[in-house]
Amino acid sequence: MEITSSAFSEGDAVPVRYTCDGDDVSPPLDWSGVPEGTSELRLSLTDPDAPGGTFTHWSVTGIDPSSAGVEEGRVPVGGTEQRNDFGSVAYGGPCPPRGRGSHHYVFTIDALDGDGNALGSATLTTTFGH
Repeated sequence: MEITSSAFSEGDAVPVRYTCDGDDVSPPLDWSGVPEGTSELRLSLTDPDAPGGTFTHWSVTGIDPSSAGVEEGRVPVGGTEQRNDFGSVAYGGPCPPRGRGSHHYVFTIDALDGDGNALGSATLTTTFGH
């Protein structure tokens, strides 16, 4: 599987537009290589560098496995947003504590079978700091 964005590339700093300092909207994402037998896709954005451990900024489950991406500021087809670690049922963009340097932000797409087992996954990692 592969996940990409037209707004940034692997290892790039995420554009401010997609962070808490900007419009705080989700970026456009595309994915491919979904394995045969996938029942649903799951999309997440996490910060593994958060002071209290990995912090979930966005979690979407139940995405249609025939979909190939999502437009900026939208929820993927068939997807349902789950509560993030900000306590919201929404996208919460990168927002590291001030003065703590740059953090890594990992967009992950998982292909799940009917029992919830992972058949494949892909990541796209960006950075952001204040």
